[in-house]
Amino acid sequence: MRPAVDRPSTAENGGLRRSLTGRQLSMIGLGGAIGTGLFLGSGLAIKQAGPGTVIAYVLCALVAFVIAWALAEMVSVHPEAGSFGAVARRYLGGLAGFVQRWTYWTIQVIAIGGEVVASGIYVQYWWPQLPLWLPVVVFSAVVLAANAAAVRFFGTVEYWFAMIKVVAIVVFILLGVVLITVGLPKAPATGFGNLTEHGGFLPNGIPGLFLAMVFVMFSYVGTEVVAVTAAESEHPERDIPRAARQMVLRLVLFYVLAIAIVLTVVPWTTTAAHGGTIAASPFVLVFNGAGISAAATVINFVVITAALSSANTNLYLTTRMLHSLAHDGYAPAWTGRLSRAGVPRNALVLSALGLALAATLSKVAEDSAYVALFGVSIFGALVVWIMILVTHWAFRRARGDQPAPARLWGAPYTTGLAALFLCAVLVSTAFIEGLEAAWLAGVPFFALLTIAYLVLARRGRAPTG
Repeated sequence: MRPAVDRPSTAENGGLRRSLTGRQLSMIGLGGAIGTGLFLGSGLAIKQAGPGTVIAYVLCALVAFVIAWALAEMVSVHPEAGSFGAVARRYLGGLAGFVQRWTYWTIQVIAIGGEVVASGIYVQYWWPQLPLWLPVVVFSAVVLAANAAAVRFFGTVEYWFAMIKVVAIVVFILLGVVLITVGLPKAPATGFGNLTEHGGFLPNGIPGLFLAMVFVMFSYVGTEVVAVTAAESEHPERDIPRAARQMVLRLVLFYVLAIAIVLTVVPWTTTAAHGGTIAASPFVLVFNGAGISAAATVINFVVITAALSSANTNLYLTTRMLHSLAHDGYAPAWTGRLSRAGVPRNALVLSALGLALAATLSKVAEDSAYVALFGVSIFGALVVWIMILVTHWAFRRARGDQPAPARLWGAPYTTGLAALFLCAVLVSTAFIEGLEAAWLAGVPFFALLTIAYLVLARRGRAPTG
């Protein structure tokens, strides 16, 4: 007996076309997740926990796995426009669906700005005198053009974008293993001394490890990408669970091994000094330390590609989420209109606000633009993840033992533990320098969203369930 799947019609799906293949879904998921959180944000994590950052990546990977599998279970049963936001409305009510989707749209809009700013920072590695706003504007135009095309073209572009960084990470890991064990012509073997020297494996103790998890969790933000593509997947009941499983396993393998290489080859104090100021990627520092200047240039190109890939995917997500909000009456109707190619271009234009914000900040606050955007987006991302887990709890409670294409092992206990972990990480953001403003912006933001929903519901302009 096949599991029951609620597969909406094209009209119920908001008019979106099912054009994405399983292969494209897997790479889009990696494209959304592997971005500056690994290549640039990892330096901020290493500053907090030193070599113990590897433990943070392993623990956060377990939480990311729970979230990805919970999402795969829910959207394979309900593969509709709006993804987890639509499922939240179905099982938690209109307020939850409204708040979750608008929050996700907002944080991803900000994240897009963060990725293009990061791309500009990496360009300055080659040309330090170049004003940051110039590459930010150019890169913004590139991702806008890719998203304005038909979804199948977007899927193809993102597939190869993601393939570049996947291949680069694999090569990086292999070269790193050689550098650690036998060395290279211009650099002797490093051995494993850097993991215990310079203050020990956990130089800042358990508190440092916990604070590092804030930045590490950001590396895994994007695991929900596959769920958002469900409305445009050719076979969501088959491809979504498969893509979610493959994506998380690859992320864990890439992240843990890559960070272990960084920490083993380069003293964590050196990486922290650069990562704390966002001066250069830890991956570039590895090859600089080995005396391979050409490889460092190649890696710098790869991380620019990675950041642009993440921005490209996030722009896709925000556009589809805004289209879903319009479809349910939570956003102006004009944002839900589709072009002849099946792309919600009005929603795309509005979602480009993050690119405009990035260009502005890179002009007026060049030195702090990335950290400012990072702080606001991580607060909202953690809240969205917590709401996803709460939705999964309600989903399981309502459906009981009904079969599904994918089922999260150990639920509801695994979802509960993951939610508590995320709550603890969210609280810790208040104690990290540079991220305190996230709470000052986040709490009023959620209050305004709640008020907006109540006003719309009273006027009969928003569904209440």
